[in-house]
Amino acid sequence: MCIRDRVYTHPEVAAVGRTEEQLKEEGIEYSKGVFPFMANSRARANVDNEGMVKVLADKKTRRILGIHIMGPNAGEIIAEGVLGMEYGASPENIGKVCHAHPTLSEALKEACLAAHHKAIHF
Repeated sequence: MCIRDRVYTHPEVAAVGRTEEQLKEEGIEYSKGVFPFMANSRARANVDNEGMVKVLADKKTRRILGIHIMGPNAGEIIAEGVLGMEYGASPENIGKVCHAHPTLSEALKEACLAAHHKAIHF
């Protein structure tokens, strides 16, 4: 079961799964996708563009192992990542889902695409 952590500060912080440090300690090869909110049009329009989304995935199985968000609405955006992790999603699975534009949740999509080396906007 995936249990998320969240901190309601400004910017918000939310995470689920393993960190890079844990993956290194466990000797798991992983890919990483990062997307800054500064590159997200909704965050820029709201003048609330601090932070980023980071997605960590197993290089062999492609399953998402961790998602870390610091930025606007992180506590809500993380829910999509938790759902994906619960069902064994890869970054590509989330990256292929159509997200409304402009929305903050597009940052998760972009980080997933970056973990698959196919980022669109950054």
